[in-house]
Amino acid sequence: MAKDDSFIQDKVETTDRKSLQEPPLYKVLLHNDDYTTMEFVVMILQTVFRKSLDEATGIMLNVHHQGVGIAGIYTREIGETKVEIVHRMAKRSHFPLRCSLEQDG
Repeated sequence: MAKDDSFIQDKVETTDRKSLQEPPLYKVLLHNDDYTTMEFVVMILQTVFRKSLDEATGIMLNVHHQGVGIAGIYTREIGETKVEIVHRMAKRSHFPLRCSLEQDG
């Protein structure tokens, strides 16, 4: 490698590192309804979102009393996957639980 090639390589690597940005984050929201049981919502929060029983209960109460609760904050792809999993599990259990994605910030 010639001396000039080394200089060019260093400059390219430095430029690439500076242009990297963190991906935007999205909130996964659970929405209240009149049919889904509180126990099912807690189970979803524990299994899909890996929340402790205390955390899951607190989020479930937010959903119940405020109409919506934040299940977690993730990159878009992970958030979309979790929304799909929640909808699939709710449908299988015959609950109309709604879950959505909203950009954070």
